[in-house]
Parts: sequence; C-alpha cells; structure tokens
Amino acid sequence: MRAKLRRHLYIFSLLGIFSLLFVPMLSFANQEQEAPGLKLARQAVKAQKNPTTADHSQFKALQQAFTSGPEISKACISCHTKAADQLKKTLHWTWIDPDSPKDNQKGKAGYSLNNYCISANGMNDLHCNKCHIGWNTDGKKSEIDCLKCHGQKKINWEEIFEDYKYFTESKDPEENAFAKDAQAEIREAAQSIGRPTRKNCGSCHFTGGGGDGVKHGDLDTSLINPNRALDVHMGYDGQDFECTRCHTTIAHRVAGRVYGTPASKTRKSLLEHDLEPKIMCESCHSDKPHRSSDKMNDHTDKVACQTCHVPEIAKVIPVQTWWDWSKAGKKKDGKPYSVDGPLGRPVYRSIKGENKWEKNVTPKYLWFNGSIQGATAKDIIDPTKLVKLAWPEGDRNDKNARIFPFNVHLGKQPYDAENKTIVTPLLSGEHGYWTTFDWQDSIQRGAKHLNLPFSGKIDFVETGYVFPSTHMVAPKEEALECNQCHTRPESRLADLAGFYMPGRDRFKPVDIAGWAIVLCSFGGIVLHALGRIFTTGRKKEE
Repeated sequence: MRAKLRRHLYIFSLLGIFSLLFVPMLSFANQEQEAPGLKLARQAVKAQKNPTTADHSQFKALQQAFTSGPEISKACISCHTKAADQLKKTLHWTWIDPDSPKDNQKGKAGYSLNNYCISANGMNDLHCNKCHIGWNTDGKKSEIDCLKCHGQKKINWEEIFEDYKYFTESKDPEENAFAKDAQAEIREAAQSIGRPTRKNCGSCHFTGGGGDGVKHGDLDTSLINPNRALDVHMGYDGQDFECTRCHTTIAHRVAGRVYGTPASKTRKSLLEHDLEPKIMCESCHSDKPHRSSDKMNDHTDKVACQTCHVPEIAKVIPVQTWWDWSKAGKKKDGKPYSVDGPLGRPVYRSIKGENKWEKNVTPKYLWFNGSIQGATAKDIIDPTKLVKLAWPEGDRNDKNARIFPFNVHLGKQPYDAENKTIVTPLLSGEHGYWTTFDWQDSIQRGAKHLNLPFSGKIDFVETGYVFPSTHMVAPKEEALECNQCHTRPESRLADLAGFYMPGRDRFKPVDIAGWAIVLCSFGGIVLHALGRIFTTGRKKEE
C-alpha cells in the first residue's frame, strides 16, 4: 500500500514539475508571436521617407539679393501662391481657437490664461510674439516667416540683415566684401528649404514658458536628436520620426488638439480609413494592438495607450512643476537676483518669483475625452478653490474618455480681488513687470490690451494647468507592469476613485468569499486525490 502511495505521489510530482517547466514555455511561445499592433504600424510607415522633388537653390526667385525677411517670404509665395492664404487661417497664425465663443475667444491672441507667463496680452507681449510665425514681434501685423517652419539653416536674421546693410553702405572696400559674404549666407539659408523637422517645431514648442522644457515634460530639446530609449518613435536608432509623421498637415492645418477641440474624434486605423489624421495611437497600431491572448487588449476602451507606454517624463531635462508669482519682486542690494536649485534650474528669480523643478517625473492620471477646458480672463473664479486654467474633460461614464497621463503644473498668480477674475499683467518690454516690478501698472496695461476691467485690488490664487503626456514613448520593455496599477500600496492610479480595480481596491466580504472559494477548491482537490488513491489501492488488494 505504501509503495503504491509513493508511486502516485511520484506521478503527481512529475506532473507538477512538468507544469512548472513547460507551461511557461508555452506561454513564452505565445509571446513570441508578433503583436498585431506592431505589424500594422510597420505597414503604416513602410513608405515614410518622402524625398523632396525640388532643389530650391535652382529657383531664380531665391537667387536674388535679399535685404529683409519679408522679401524672402515674397519670393516663396511667388511659387507657392496659396500658402499665405492657407496659413493665415490656421491656429499657428491666428492664435485663436475658431470654435470658441466670439465674446470669450480662447487662444494666445484671445482671453486664454496659463500659470506660467499668464497671458500673451492679445499678442501685445513682444516676448511671447517671438514664437509667432511672423518675421518680427508685431504679431499678425508682420509678414509670414516661411523659414521658421521650413528653413533648414539656423541663422540670426536680425543680426545678419543689419550687418549686410551696414557693410553695403560702407565706403570701405573691405567692408563691402563682408557685405557679399553676408548676402551669400542669407541666400544659402533662403535656399535651404525642407519639410519641418523636430528642430523647426521645437524652436517654439520645446521652449514654451520661457525656457527649455519648462512646460510640457515630454517636449524639450532632448528630442532634437533622441535615442530610442528616450522615444521609440523619434529615436535616431528607432523610427526617427519627425513631428509631421503623426501631426499630419492639410493646407497648412496641422493635426492636433486645439484647446477644447479633441485632436481626433475617431479612433480608426489607417487601414480602415486612409484619410484619417495619423495623430492617434490607434491610427497605426489599431485599438487591439496586443496579441489576442493578452488581457491588455481589454483595457483599451478605458485606458489610453500613453498611460502604460509613457511611464515617465522629463527624462533628460527637468520640468517646472510650481510657479509662485506672489514671491516675485524681491531684490538684493536694490537689484534683481536669481538663485539656482540642485537641478541647475532657477528656484527663485526676482522677475518671476519661486519655481520648483522635477526630473524623471511620474505623470498624474486623469480621465480625458480629448477636450481640455479652463477659466479665461473673462470668467469669474472662486478664489477659495484651485482655479483650473486648463483641465481635462471626461469621467468614467464618458464613452470617449480614457485614463490618461498628464504633467500637472501648479502655481500662484495675481487676480482681481474685487472682480474675481485672473488678471493679465504685461510682463516684457519697457513698461512690463519684468522691468518695473510694478504690479498695479503692469496689470492695468495688460488689461487695456484686452479691454478688460481692473479694480486695482490684487490678491493671489492657486491655479492648475495640465499638458497631456504623449511623447517620450518608452521601449516596450519599459512599459508599465500590471502590478504598478493593480496593487494596494503605491498604485499609480491611487487617486482615481469611483470604480473598483482588482488588486488596488479591497471589499472585505468579496475578499473573504474569494479566499473561501480558493481554499475550498484546494481542499476539494486534495480530498479527491486522496480518495482516488485509497480507492484504487483497495480495489487492487481485492
């Protein structure tokens, strides 16, 4: 009897060893099959290289002598005859959300606010206008600067045109020769034309908020020439995508979110509809990108791709997380001063107040249906609460909403204590706060540019502003593991309430019932096995 019992135990042991060794191998074999999303993406980008069909150095219009930037754009438009009309209807030129109310327009040229430099004062702040696609800081009064997006040779235009003018008017033959060299450089830059690169787009988008990487966390100069570890799509050793690979363009309209208008209202694959913008992950990877056996495919209706695939932002350059304007204006020995922090970024500046910075930041997760809304300079606020200047729309009951990662920037900025509105101080220039350190005067001037009332009573209120984290996509090996969310201690989704998440949430009756089922099942298996062993032994003895 004992020998038979040992034999049965030996067989059970072999079965256990088999399951431990071979079941994982079967699972691994399944994992080795290529994920559909990867296969579809490879098909979508197989013809991504678009060689140019024109050598701009051969065009006579670009072989003339240029004495100003607008002359270069005029030469461009002599061939690209519709470009100017197209461009002047886009957000990049107007800085106005076309879908916003006429009496409370959103956009940098409208009443939109942020908790960085607060407002562009209706395009009257010259510092902000440096990022407008015109040739000077006069905003929409200037001429279109085609080279800001299409120029492939970096040059200080203001300086070189001044040099050319000076050396041309000189009576010195040697200086006249310098003028020829300057003109040759101008002409070379005017002829160095191409599709927008990461460097072109980044000249504005990487430095928003007044410095490299200040605003976004997932957009900074580290993406000009990143490796695959920083971003699998833009990495030089990965796909080496330019921005326009996803931000597709029709008649100079670049695909992407416009304030409250989602980047796309559909989640179709390009194989379903080849005219869809490529702005969504699903455009190339489909909405079921994982292997058919993967549980992760069941998450795509409620969890954005970025939530797992952008686990960290500000990987190379720190991002600003706090800006307290209430502490601005302090001086040492009667002079403005600045103090740098441990990350090499300023933690205090007289002209801007107190700042905080972080690196390798875990995003904050919020429900997001593609629309971001917030208070404008015309809206009445409640100063006892956090004023949301840009905050995602959507909740778990919204069929278009998904859990999405965000960089959240908090701040403290001035508001009109009587009218209960956020104020819009003029910051740069001779009369701006950065020069005068006079809140009353700078706010009055900013309000005048936007035709807004100002009571003269100032206080400070805490505000919040978000940026979706959708760049710096990590290699798949670094995507989030299940237990980084489905866990009780330190779940990444700990702040998202209103729904039950296995592993994160506990409900005692369910826990007790679950463990009871497990223990009863295990006990039943053991009793059944023992019963079979003893029954078999008795039958053979008989």
